[in-house]
Amino acid sequence: MRFTRQLYFIVFGATVLVAVGSYWWQFPGLAGTGGIWPLRNNLGPDAGWSLLRLSTSDAPVHALLALCCACGLALMLGFAPRVACVVLWACWTPLLRDGYPFLAFQWDVLLGEAAFWSAFYAPAGLRPRLESDADAPRAVRWVMYLLACKVTLESGLVKLLSGDPSWRDWTALTWHWWTQPLPTWTSVYLAQLPLELQRVLCGLVFVFELAVPLLALGPRRARLAAALGLMALQAALTLSGNFAFYGLLTAALAIPLLDDAALRRVWKALPVLPDAPRERPWQWALPAFVLVAGVGAFLRQGWTAPLHRAGVVNAYGAFARMTKSRAEILIEGSADGVTWRPYELPWKPGDVTRRPQFVAPWQPRLDWQLWFASLGRCEHNPWLISTQEQLLRGNPAVQALFAEDPFQAAPPRLLRTRSFEYRFAPLGETGVWWTRTEVGPYCPVLELGPDGRLRRAQKDSSGISGA
Repeated sequence: MRFTRQLYFIVFGATVLVAVGSYWWQFPGLAGTGGIWPLRNNLGPDAGWSLLRLSTSDAPVHALLALCCACGLALMLGFAPRVACVVLWACWTPLLRDGYPFLAFQWDVLLGEAAFWSAFYAPAGLRPRLESDADAPRAVRWVMYLLACKVTLESGLVKLLSGDPSWRDWTALTWHWWTQPLPTWTSVYLAQLPLELQRVLCGLVFVFELAVPLLALGPRRARLAAALGLMALQAALTLSGNFAFYGLLTAALAIPLLDDAALRRVWKALPVLPDAPRERPWQWALPAFVLVAGVGAFLRQGWTAPLHRAGVVNAYGAFARMTKSRAEILIEGSADGVTWRPYELPWKPGDVTRRPQFVAPWQPRLDWQLWFASLGRCEHNPWLISTQEQLLRGNPAVQALFAEDPFQAAPPRLLRTRSFEYRFAPLGETGVWWTRTEVGPYCPVLELGPDGRLRRAQKDSSGISGA
């Protein structure tokens, strides 16, 4: 199992670098001191202790993110892997606690939980050697099996238990392809498949999310089948949608289900290692605790709240209820209230002639968050008001989050947000990927007043009104 464990930490370390590195690049515009929604906004009187209270600058956050990236690199290089996992968990978890709204996705939480339990799975020492390294205790390997199982199994269970009729009649995917947060061009073609084939694919989703994960808790052959099935599921999801680094992370968690003999059948050059001394096995209370706590978290039991806050045990599950429409919020600026120019985001739908692209495992977090905002109302998303304020002020860190700045000479005087209903365009319409119908305004028209403070736009000669 030593080559298997080494492979796991190489892939897990690469996932950490992608996950943390992509957030770090976007952090100044999203959550930095001068960003859309500074992390400091979440430090209310009941927020408890936070490293951010030690400084008024972003230096503590940059230090934590740098340490997380260093841990990812150390894991890839096999340098002090156990220490690297502990440091990663200790640095990432505080960021999750204060990171709303841009650092609150399920895969962010999963990264912290995986780091914690991987510390038990990791070999000890500064520079472990395969030849003399001890295998991970069997009980610890079972912890990794349980983690790989529950992440995908819970995604299937929430669909089964949600009561959504589209999952019950197996038509959910007919909605999913075009309503998912960031579709790819492949999903355009998948949406054209006949209804009966869509139902077959929906049935396969249940097979791969309910039956296949349980194989991870079976004997060796079942675990190998589970590993291949879970990796195949993530490959399919990656080819049909942009789900950030979730696919890479979940595939990494399936690697411990393999073993060296299975890897050797694929890569015959792997040598047979001599027997190594085994560590004293952990008590079976450890995987039992993970199992009970995982079930408790899924059932939303109150006693699991401290474990959730510590990033140790969490519940997962996506698309429990299928979205049946696709609203898109378009931000537009104007210098005179007559001519309006759009602030296009690089990945989410906007211009109907722009083909959906692949961006995962990179996660454009503002693009993602706008998808969630479209499901609610303007007053429930104060960070969106802040986004517009920063654009009116010409904040370069926020402007960098958009595909381009349509007002390079000077910031606009007015900003408005319009809501549109989007659908995939018929494939025969050359050069057009989307059709859209305007629904109406999302937020009031905004401007900066004479005192420099954000306000609703006042009615002027251009006819603009904040009403």
